Amino acid sequence: MTDKHAAPQCFIIAEVGSVHDGSFGNAQQLIKAGAECGVDAVKFQTHISAAETLRNAPMPPYFKGEPRYEYFERTGFSTDQWRDLKTTCEENGVEFISSPFSNEAVDLLEAVGVARYKIPSGEVTNIPMLERIAQTGKPVILSSGMSTWAELDAAVNAIVRHHTKLTVLQCTSEYPCPYDEVGLNIMLEMKERYKLPVGLSDHTLTPYASIAAAVLGASVIEKHLTFSRLMYGSDARHSLEPADFAQLVEGIRAVETIMTSPVNKDARVESLRDMKRIFEKSVVTVVDIPAGTTITADMIGIKKPGTGIPARRFDEIVGKRAKRDIPRDTVLMEEDLDA
Repeated sequence: MTDKHAAPQCFIIAEVGSVHDGSFGNAQQLIKAGAECGVDAVKFQTHISAAETLRNAPMPPYFKGEPRYEYFERTGFSTDQWRDLKTTCEENGVEFISSPFSNEAVDLLEAVGVARYKIPSGEVTNIPMLERIAQTGKPVILSSGMSTWAELDAAVNAIVRHHTKLTVLQCTSEYPCPYDEVGLNIMLEMKERYKLPVGLSDHTLTPYASIAAAVLGASVIEKHLTFSRLMYGSDARHSLEPADFAQLVEGIRAVETIMTSPVNKDARVESLRDMKRIFEKSVVTVVDIPAGTTITADMIGIKKPGTGIPARRFDEIVGKRAKRDIPRDTVLMEEDLDA
């Protein structure tokens, strides 16, 4: 970004979630892919099956590949592996974030040393966990896709009463989310309602909603990242692949520069003086005009270049007298005419 950037940059999160499918190597490579896209943070999900779900809990409609309990258990990492992923993030210049889904997961992430928390939409009503997170004093990003206003109000109050820094994200819990369900109007209403920074957790299949949110002042953008939408798992099908994710980051950074870089029109035009001479037009003669002739409208025209009397003054030239013989196709100058 340039020095003209008056506002803080939008914090862009690549949501890896469980796209790694339990492969520690894939998780590391996804961190590197996110860093190459230019994101600020790479986010995972920390699931501890026994602490967060019953074995017979239903599966979501967008992923029925295997029971949730077994899926979370199979794709989880040890505390040491989480520490190593945090180190990989640091080595690649991005922040490590992971969403907890239980108090036990919060404890694990505290042991790992996470710097901030992202609360997923399904945990908005889990007030005991929100209280536990708020008490850490670390910044919190709160997603809102499954909550009513009353539920979101309660979650926000549970966090901010601990004087915890909070950002609230508009989120539509559809996978993928259609354009007409993105709800950027809700993001703006959140900003007015809570007087807090806001953002978007974007589940569409393109970068456009995220870029639009950035235009409207989003402080945080979260978007799913995958190597390929053909990968197995719960999130890959509604994620962006690296090339598209890089375009998203580039688009947001471009929008930030555009929106925060005021231009002085007169000063800008002054720098285009040479271009004006080339592209604008002057009053010119269309016939030979002898000295002393009173100029009539049919003796002059308007043509490039813009190096003489400007075309806007055409009517002023009519009725003036030529001070000298002026050949046809001559750009008229002030010294060619009597006052």
